[in-house]
Amino acid sequence: MVRPPDDHRRPGPHPGPEPTPRSRHDRPKGRGTPIHRLRRRVVVLVVVLLLMLGTLVGRLTQIQLVDSASAAPLAATSASAGAVEDALSRAETDPSLTTITIPATRGRILDRSGVPLADNEARPTLTLDRAILAGLTDDEQDRLLTNLAEALETTPDRLRARTTSCGAPDAAPPPDCTPGSPAAPATIATEVTAEQALAIVERPDRYPGVSITPVASRAYPHPEGLLAPHVLGYLAPGEPQEEQGRTGLEEQYDAVLRGTPGHRVVRTDARGIPTEVVAEQPPTPGRDVRTHLDAHLQATIEGALAERVEERKEAGKAADGAAAVVIDLTDGGVRALASYPTYDPALWIGGIDPADYTRLTAPDSSQPLISRVTEVGLPPASTFKVVTMPAAVKAGTSLSALHPCPSRYVIGGREFRNFRYNDYGMVDWREAMAVSCDTIFYQAAYESWRAQGGIEATDDSRDPFLTTAREFGLGEPTGIDLPNEASGVVPDRAWRQARWEATKERTCARARTGYPEVADEERRAYLHQIAKENCVDGYLYRGGDAANFSIGQGDTLTTPLQMAQVFAAVATGGPTFVPQVADAFVDPVSEAVEDLAPEPGRTVPLDPKVGAYLRDSLEAVVTEGTAAGPFEGFPLEQWPVAGKTGTAEMAAGNDTSWFVSYAPAGSPRYVVAVAVTQAGLGSEAAVPIARLIHDELRRME
Repeated sequence: MVRPPDDHRRPGPHPGPEPTPRSRHDRPKGRGTPIHRLRRRVVVLVVVLLLMLGTLVGRLTQIQLVDSASAAPLAATSASAGAVEDALSRAETDPSLTTITIPATRGRILDRSGVPLADNEARPTLTLDRAILAGLTDDEQDRLLTNLAEALETTPDRLRARTTSCGAPDAAPPPDCTPGSPAAPATIATEVTAEQALAIVERPDRYPGVSITPVASRAYPHPEGLLAPHVLGYLAPGEPQEEQGRTGLEEQYDAVLRGTPGHRVVRTDARGIPTEVVAEQPPTPGRDVRTHLDAHLQATIEGALAERVEERKEAGKAADGAAAVVIDLTDGGVRALASYPTYDPALWIGGIDPADYTRLTAPDSSQPLISRVTEVGLPPASTFKVVTMPAAVKAGTSLSALHPCPSRYVIGGREFRNFRYNDYGMVDWREAMAVSCDTIFYQAAYESWRAQGGIEATDDSRDPFLTTAREFGLGEPTGIDLPNEASGVVPDRAWRQARWEATKERTCARARTGYPEVADEERRAYLHQIAKENCVDGYLYRGGDAANFSIGQGDTLTTPLQMAQVFAAVATGGPTFVPQVADAFVDPVSEAVEDLAPEPGRTVPLDPKVGAYLRDSLEAVVTEGTAAGPFEGFPLEQWPVAGKTGTAEMAAGNDTSWFVSYAPAGSPRYVVAVAVTQAGLGSEAAVPIARLIHDELRRME
């Protein structure tokens, strides 16, 4: 119940006589007039709404700014578009005219169901009318700034600097000055509490010319705790009174989200104080970007990555990062893209605090600003065998015959072994894929290398292993609509020559010092020997390099997104779509929708028989191979999963864990790629995350 504004008593069934009116001298101290208290309550309500219902107000602002600008223009702005253009042109040469930029409201970023992931809110901003300030005496100005400084807990000098316009003569340096035209109100403070706003607005006599203005600002609603900074991006200062997208969708679709700023031409007096609005061109708000992302799935995966990394740390591993991506095979839509460690993109609102930036970029931070899905290349390990098994067939191996899978294979006096020296005897390629036999791949790659001319060969065009990797699109970006995508590395002969020339000095230093930081003695000796060889002739493509390439080790690097695309081609039999985060652009006023059509991607020339055999082998990985244990109890009869584990050995630290998969195996709809760095075996870290993701996808269908 709302109490009457001037009576704290509740009316009863038998109210007493009306109280005798008091004179203003009889009122208790501390109580104002009813009008004063009513105004106070209205101000409190407005401020609270601005601060606590910012997202809603921001959305209303996004619509109302346009409506008000177009439906009720000032009398001086009702001229034709030609007249506005004429005024803007005259303002360039007429010193009595000044153009003020009116920022456009930025478009939102939405999930596939319209849930806001990046929104706008109305942020209470304290502004000072420079015309009123100019009309005050020096003593009055000093008194005003002193009063404001006390209310805002800052200094008068800092506030005086804010009254100057950046770039103007005698202006304070950024960020102390106010961006924009000197004819516009000066921005005094962008972070104002409800108490501060109330104290200032209630005393216009004490704070002349000071107003609280709602200004649109970026907001992140975090549905279900979602952060997604690596896909959303953030904003940073750009042109005057405007922010620009940095990384993620904010950068990729900055022109769409930003809209078009408006302009107001004002006439000013000799002091630069505006006296008349000559013409006004309202801003056009940015369009919303609706994505393929599913907010619930994204939040679930973010939580799973963080939880698994911590579990691996508790298990004694040095796990320091993880990545996962889910792609819809029917259109290339990215349903989720998560990287760990992560951060809150809201840290960048209004400019990031230096302490936060230092924390995010510290050497021991594991670099949370970098997307491990698209920007970091990792050795793909045995997930790469979906590329090299078809290559082995091109090189002449038989899928119907049995082949030896010994515990080790020797090339040039060096051992290349299976995991834990396992000897599987005679196997076919299906079983080799299921148990992740390495030596069968070593032999096929080495024999192919010899057939191409061995170390004397200078041309890669006849090498089925290198050419097949290129056919799958490796060594180049996928084309996803996110900036800064890494290309990965397919270490062919040309790449080796260039790398040797660039790293020779460092490699030769390692040849002298070795790798004392590597604890494993055998591994340390191996790396030292490699450094010695590479110092002299690291540009050569040796038989051992071909063997390492066949199992995704050595210098081979791929991103999780690239491996997702590789498995997409396997799942479909060849054709793919370019991965795409954005689905449509939506006008916030007319609600007109511009759909973004799926973009056909690479079609891999995968032999149909080889593709069918490979898909059957990948199902065996989950039902009876290296991923069978983690999938025990999963309803594979309802949601059959096909995939490949990978465990990438690193020069130092723990192994990188991989699992790339798709489902349903018989009629593929989604491809899921997961990688966890320094976490151990693929079955121990990556597969449990993928299982959780597939369970969510199963429930969504």
